[in-house]
Amino acid sequence: MTTATTYETIDVTSADGISTITLMRTDVLNAFNNALTTELLTALKACSKDKDVRIVVIKGSGRAFSSGQDLADLKEKYVPGHEPHLGEDLKKRYDPIIKCIHSMDKPVIAAVNGVAAGAGCSLALACDLRVASEHASFIEVFVNVGLVPDSGSTWTLPRLVGIGRAMEMCLTGKKVDADEALSIGLVNQVASADEFDDAVDKLAKRLASLPNRALALTKRLLNQSFTNDLDEQLIQESYAQETAGRTHDHFEGVVSFIEKRKPNFTHE
Repeated sequence: MTTATTYETIDVTSADGISTITLMRTDVLNAFNNALTTELLTALKACSKDKDVRIVVIKGSGRAFSSGQDLADLKEKYVPGHEPHLGEDLKKRYDPIIKCIHSMDKPVIAAVNGVAAGAGCSLALACDLRVASEHASFIEVFVNVGLVPDSGSTWTLPRLVGIGRAMEMCLTGKKVDADEALSIGLVNQVASADEFDDAVDKLAKRLASLPNRALALTKRLLNQSFTNDLDEQLIQESYAQETAGRTHDHFEGVVSFIEKRKPNFTHE
């Protein structure tokens, strides 16, 4: 990162174009409180602006990715007569995080080492790729406390697994383990606990080695494809291809192929 920031609830490290954000509320399974959501958003915005960062990894410390909203924080509020305003809370705390990940011109990887529940599940779903440990699980727990899935889950989940699977997870609060998550397309790969960190590192380094402008344009096009019709998508592809075609990395990629050598991408 270009500037050092001290955090209390997360840890941020950067090397070789990869910035890793680790949720650090280990004792409560990385549950979200106000400090964590604030710091996570700050770190994501910094990554988005930092030209030296090409890939972002979000992971959890300890045995969980994130168990979602820290309900212990609500203990003093939930007394007779209390009227929660959860919609406003979402707009201020959670939605900006999801939007930042979605709009960022850099791939974001969720390294899901354990349970991802509630808003923690939504956070993982909002990322562009998901690597799961064999001990990972995904739970849309909202219905168990009389709420609806939020933080983008009703948008991302059906796009990943289809409407039928999404309905099942959201309406029943069913726990999906790592193997099932892989089989239904919820995650991109599953690794054993011993190989999990290496699998995340390998994917992040692979992406970081590729032309960053091509990755950014591809991410944008795929996200646009859900709202564009075919004619509009073809137009957007042509614009993006024109941009990509003018980069140094495109020229280097073609020349290296012709010369039968490994390309030397400079991300320019």
